[in-house]
Amino acid sequence: MLKLLHAIGFAVVCATPHQKAGFFVPSDEEIAARYTQVSARLMEHDVTLPLYLAAENYWDDLFLGRAQAGTIPMYRLGPAAAPTTGSAQAAFLFELPVEHLPLGLEQQLFALRLRGYLPVLAHPERYVPLWGKRERIEALARCAALVIDLAALDGAHGPQRGKAARYLVQEGLCHAAASDVHQSSDVRAVAAGMHWIRKKFGASRIEALLSDGPRQILAGELPDLPVG
Repeated sequence: MLKLLHAIGFAVVCATPHQKAGFFVPSDEEIAARYTQVSARLMEHDVTLPLYLAAENYWDDLFLGRAQAGTIPMYRLGPAAAPTTGSAQAAFLFELPVEHLPLGLEQQLFALRLRGYLPVLAHPERYVPLWGKRERIEALARCAALVIDLAALDGAHGPQRGKAARYLVQEGLCHAAASDVHQSSDVRAVAAGMHWIRKKFGASRIEALLSDGPRQILAGELPDLPVG
């Protein structure tokens, strides 16, 4: 999977194992062991692809407890590395329930920003309460980086999510785009999503969403939204 991502142009990949109470809570030791194994395989196959590590944190009691304790898994270059930081922010990835957004979400995200965190919202196109709600999306974009799923642009997750993803790109309402691949077969739809952006908006938008935006996020900075 990583070789395929490298082949279609990815220069950095962030592994974000799911963290969801009652479903996916791998231990730090398990994650570190798998990271070491994958990194060694990359070297064996001469794939020069920096592999960052974070987590896809589901917004639940586990996440809220970690937020209170200051132990949210952050983006970092390996298990033992310190969180990647910019001026004062440390970035973390999170996802939400798709049908109902938490009450006071923007206020909670703003409070996290004040504490020195940069929240990064995974696949905003999946959340039904955001569909067509420009003002709500803009409010979220002021306190979190919105990162769409490239495969969604190709319809990989259904027509409604595809329409929502294309709307976010067309209106300039997302800060970055990512692969969100779970298996090798997912890479084809990622490449198709990249092609859609390039065809509709040109190389400059690809650069903004797949290079400039992600690099700023890894540095703990909230990127400016691209022009719609």
